[in-house]
Amino acid sequence: MIRIFENRDIHRRGHVEFIYAALRHMEVFGVHKDLEVYKSLIDVLPKGKFIPTNIFQAEFQHYPKQQQCIIDLLEQMEDNGVMPDPEMESLLINIFGKRGHPVRKYWRMMYWMPKFKNISPWPLPNPVPNDSFELAKMAIQRISSLDLQTKITVYQASELPDSIDDTWIVSAQSPVQKELLDAHPHDVSIFVEGAFRVWLRTASVSYFILRADPRPKPKPPPSDMDDVGNLRIPFFEMPSPGQELMKPPSVHEQEDGTIFAVCATGTSSRDSLLSWIRCLEADGNTALAEIPILFTLKSPLGEVVPISDTGESSEDKNITSGTDKLDS
Repeated sequence: MIRIFENRDIHRRGHVEFIYAALRHMEVFGVHKDLEVYKSLIDVLPKGKFIPTNIFQAEFQHYPKQQQCIIDLLEQMEDNGVMPDPEMESLLINIFGKRGHPVRKYWRMMYWMPKFKNISPWPLPNPVPNDSFELAKMAIQRISSLDLQTKITVYQASELPDSIDDTWIVSAQSPVQKELLDAHPHDVSIFVEGAFRVWLRTASVSYFILRADPRPKPKPPPSDMDDVGNLRIPFFEMPSPGQELMKPPSVHEQEDGTIFAVCATGTSSRDSLLSWIRCLEADGNTALAEIPILFTLKSPLGEVVPISDTGESSEDKNITSGTDKLDS
């Protein structure tokens, strides 16, 4: 279409409207991240006609319609993560001159975009794979990267007896989380919550967490703040025999709860989550056989997230790990 437009009329009337129409349909043709297409669209404009000849034309945006069109093109490149090259600078200078606003926009992009290109501590391939299993592994690895001892395990629900969903389960759990789960009181319920969403460029992955309510913080001993008769400097004193040091919380003990494990499944159904709990129990988390587990359907992605097709209500369901019985 660009070649047809260039060869149809030597004056190339309507070039601004043609560029705007091309920008709207670039994603449909799958070229919204192709640098060569953007340069071909810029090359449609005539050379030398829009270059300002004095400072007033340069500052008051000489030929504002054409300059704003190319600025919108550069902004679309920036939104799609397409970094320009020196050839594009030559094109812009030949069309608008060194004082043109599109050239200034190009210079700002070349200053900031290389700084932000590799700033993420979780690098991703570009483009990301289309396979949901590979995306799930990348997402769970990103979520659990805070603890370097976290082990990512892939389970197959079909290997469990009486499993309903034949799907894969990508789970992440660290030794510290196993210790926290073993130390959890067996008469206090824990929760399977989700689905939550994590984005990997333009692809999203739904994941679930196994968590417990936050532990109450120990209360300090009562003291009179106005009593100055016994001033102490705790930095130079040894702890008394009856005084215990408080263990600092781990990265898995957050203010809103303690995270025991995280997973992503192929179907995101309740049956696959039940298989996940069974796999965790078989993988050394024996405390799950005695701790009551509540499956909740509430999620920030919506008011109610139907993680099963059984048509049940959004009330919590209490299940016992290792059995097939579901109690209301």
